[in-house]
Amino acid sequence: MPRSAIIEPTPVPLPEEELLAKLFRGLGDATRIRILELVLDRPLIQKEIVEAVGLSQGQVSEHLSCLTWCGLVEAHRRGRTVEYRIANPRVVAILDMARALLATNEGGISACRVVE
Repeated sequence: MPRSAIIEPTPVPLPEEELLAKLFRGLGDATRIRILELVLDRPLIQKEIVEAVGLSQGQVSEHLSCLTWCGLVEAHRRGRTVEYRIANPRVVAILDMARALLATNEGGISACRVVE
């Protein structure tokens, strides 16, 4: 059974709250957060990310695709390799704000039950 595409071929106009929810779903995976934190310091190639997170190349590729399509990470070709880096300094600010909120509300966050 073919898998559906992660990205829409053209942007779909959505209300702001739906766009925000999509942003948070893009951030809503521990592996994607780990990848973002890995590329905070310097650009990395996929092989380095695979080794750091301990997942298969295919799994990391899917996460990188999501982060790239969401505009959180940029992919830059360097010869035969592709380097990944943070696409916008605001991504760093979002992660910093999330850590600050976590520092004051870890119990609430750990007890949170997400309803789909």
